[in-house]
Amino acid sequence: MRRRSALKTNCKFVARSAALLGLLLLGACTTLDSADDLQAAVSGEAPVSFESQRAKDPQAKLGAKQHPKILAAHGGAFKSPAMERLLAPVAGALVSSSGDNARAYDITVLDSPQVNAFALPGGYLYVTRGLLALANDEAEVAAVLAHEIAHVTSNHGIERREQAQANEVAERVVNDVVSNEVAGKLARVRVSNRMASFSQTQELQADAVGIKLLGKAGYDPFASARFLENMERYTSWRSASNNSGDDMSSSHPSTPQRVELARRHARAIGPVGTGKRNGKRYLRGLDGLVYGDTANEGYVRGQRFSHVKLGITFEVPEPFELVNQSTAVLASAPGERALRFDAVASNGRVDPVAYLKSGWVNGLQAASVRPLSIDGQPAAFGRAIAGDWQFAVTVIAKEGRMFRFILAVPKSQPDISALGAQIAGSFRRLTDAQKAALKPLKVRVVETKPGDTVNSLARRMKGVSKPELLFRALNGLSPNERITAGTLVKIISDS
Repeated sequence: MRRRSALKTNCKFVARSAALLGLLLLGACTTLDSADDLQAAVSGEAPVSFESQRAKDPQAKLGAKQHPKILAAHGGAFKSPAMERLLAPVAGALVSSSGDNARAYDITVLDSPQVNAFALPGGYLYVTRGLLALANDEAEVAAVLAHEIAHVTSNHGIERREQAQANEVAERVVNDVVSNEVAGKLARVRVSNRMASFSQTQELQADAVGIKLLGKAGYDPFASARFLENMERYTSWRSASNNSGDDMSSSHPSTPQRVELARRHARAIGPVGTGKRNGKRYLRGLDGLVYGDTANEGYVRGQRFSHVKLGITFEVPEPFELVNQSTAVLASAPGERALRFDAVASNGRVDPVAYLKSGWVNGLQAASVRPLSIDGQPAAFGRAIAGDWQFAVTVIAKEGRMFRFILAVPKSQPDISALGAQIAGSFRRLTDAQKAALKPLKVRVVETKPGDTVNSLARRMKGVSKPELLFRALNGLSPNERITAGTLVKIISDS
């Protein structure tokens, strides 16, 4: 942390240059007073406050309007004093070096396992705990934050807002004027492509500006390229695990070209080895960070999904692979087999048969509907045919909710009623002992010993699929790279 600053945990970071930062994390509102603030108090000069600076920024209203929506969509703010202590010096160095003296910055760590970071107008910056788990040193986190600060200082949020408004007009023209359905679809694709190209241009521009800021703040400018490569490894693991999500790979340009451009920008600042990385400090501070899903979302452990707060569990047979998303649990298997499990409010309905027949299932074969009892709970099964697909649908009534299993396969395949019944039949209420045994996964940082290998350390990973691929992604290791004794590495464990 630089001398000319003050930090209030869960409150505001105030740089006397008037570049301001707020860390929206849990903690008591303790204060580290800077020499400038003490001098201001003695002289009677009012110190620059976060609130007063933000009030002067016309863009801040745009960010403030969207901020609650961002929190609601991404699990809320992640509450961790340890993460605050870890990020404070990184954020302070970047903001003090940004030269953006007219803006206040909030950095919110989102309670999401996805690897993501983004910015809103007015200095609202966001990183997920999933992204923090993927980084391997302070410089890599600084690279991400510098990139997002560059979006703000380059007014990319405002430009995207204006572009979105123009696209809305274009979309209305397409819908209102183009009567031919095919021509209309083609026009909409062109509008979408222009927006995607516009976004990629912004990302590359933010890379260039962010890497310069990274070097100015004293960090290793090659950290940006390293983290981009980590993202690629993580994406490869996620694809191999049939695990999709809303992360940075969906909105950022493809990597080989982007990595090379990032290296080119870094070389303009200095040779490899320029700037600080602070890897040990960062990794030690990361130890114990929650990884993956939380109790609010439920846990995937191999073939089983369990939700402590709902008090339920079920399992899928191999080779199905489960993916927990914010609105549903999904599973897929070869042969285009797909499963969706979710829960909806029963709205006073207590009869699963009547609910199944209430019209929400397209192509429901009424004669196939029959009542069931699953784990002592009233349930119903039905079969549906819609388009080229067949569905086995099971609903279970429990405590004001309808839990729904929807299994789908191509219509050309044999009847899937038995498989649907097997999966839904595994639905159980969790016992108190089972609830107590379920714990979140955490990042554990360990020091490698003589004889340790990537394979042996990956075998210590718990609760994740394709552990060796994930171990390499988490630790920034290329496919053939080995580890050496005495280094710090990350593993995932439930202990």
